[in-house]
Amino acid sequence: MAYTHFSQHQQVRLLQGAGELFAAAVAEVDASRYEVRLETYIFNFDSQGERLACALVRAAERGVAVYLVVDGVGTPTMPPSWVQRFGAAGVQWHRYSPVRYWSVLVPGRWRRLHRKLCVVDAAVAFCGGINVIDDFTDLHYGSLQSPRLDFAVQVRGVLAAEVRRTMEQFWARLDLAHQVERHHWKQARQLLAQASVHPAIDDQAAGPPTPGDGVWAALVLRDNLRHRSRIEQAYRKAIADARSEVLIASAYFVPGRKLRHALVHAAQRGVRVQVLLQGRYEYFMQYHGARTVYGVLMDAGVEIYEYTGGFLHAKVAVVDQRWATVGSSNLDPLSLLLAREANVMVRDGPFAMLLRQRVLDALQSQAVRVDQGSYARRGSWQRSLDMLALGCMRVLLFLFGSRY
Repeated sequence: MAYTHFSQHQQVRLLQGAGELFAAAVAEVDASRYEVRLETYIFNFDSQGERLACALVRAAERGVAVYLVVDGVGTPTMPPSWVQRFGAAGVQWHRYSPVRYWSVLVPGRWRRLHRKLCVVDAAVAFCGGINVIDDFTDLHYGSLQSPRLDFAVQVRGVLAAEVRRTMEQFWARLDLAHQVERHHWKQARQLLAQASVHPAIDDQAAGPPTPGDGVWAALVLRDNLRHRSRIEQAYRKAIADARSEVLIASAYFVPGRKLRHALVHAAQRGVRVQVLLQGRYEYFMQYHGARTVYGVLMDAGVEIYEYTGGFLHAKVAVVDQRWATVGSSNLDPLSLLLAREANVMVRDGPFAMLLRQRVLDALQSQAVRVDQGSYARRGSWQRSLDMLALGCMRVLLFLFGSRY
């Protein structure tokens, strides 16, 4: 199992919802001196999106290098007016793996950019599950009566420089692919030459840490190269080490065999395992696929709760009130096998207890525990839909060449 490298003396702040996240992010972008990098699955130009987009434009207009990457499925089009504004200001942007009519025939094109990262001047970074979209807006369901439940973290310290290096490398690959795709061979050669040069931006902009200050934290990535299963392995390690409590909130939850076993074994040895899941119907495969694993987990003593207060979009966990994670990775095949994801892992009692309390507040006031007897008595039609969803998921993974 891969080792997770934790860095000491990191300043980590928990942010809940788009309001808290973008208030902090816009303030940092407005204070930026030389570079802003942003990656997101969805960039929706509603009130929150335009607020952040305006900050990016302001930064670019005063000479800050601004780089933006959006996903080709989550953000299939960019409003022409904003394409023009970005271009006029000097905001550089890419759309990752845009959808084309033949894309469905090429499994490699199913890979998505699902991580949500932002870094300013290599000194402060943001990571979490929150897209650039208002908490009260859903692209499929329109205006929402209740805000989406989601979290992010703001990080200061050497971890911010690590986020910056990660995003710079990804941008360089996208830029190279963009030039090759257009047969711009001279530009492509220049980019390859630049890749061997040490970055001009000082990744130590965060400054030296203050001894004894801050927390232990790690950036854990998931991609299709060197980090294929790092996030799942980190979850399994934390669950295996649990002594008293595992608390998980995951919007999409269809854990594979190893992760299911880790949860089952934890519950069987007396650890209290509580899982908060999406209670509202959103997508067929995720909604029904999740219900195929309820039985084996509840039989072992795992408590499953369905969030009914609105849409759950969180991807967080707390173990023994001392280990916590906040990020973009759900515990389902798309996140764990196909998408680019990023989570921050934190080893700190006060931070873990704060996140735990936020999740428990939602669980206790806006969720319903799944009754084991009612689940066992569910009708044949419901069972058929659940198995169909899981079957569809497995077929798609088989076509992609992945086992789960």
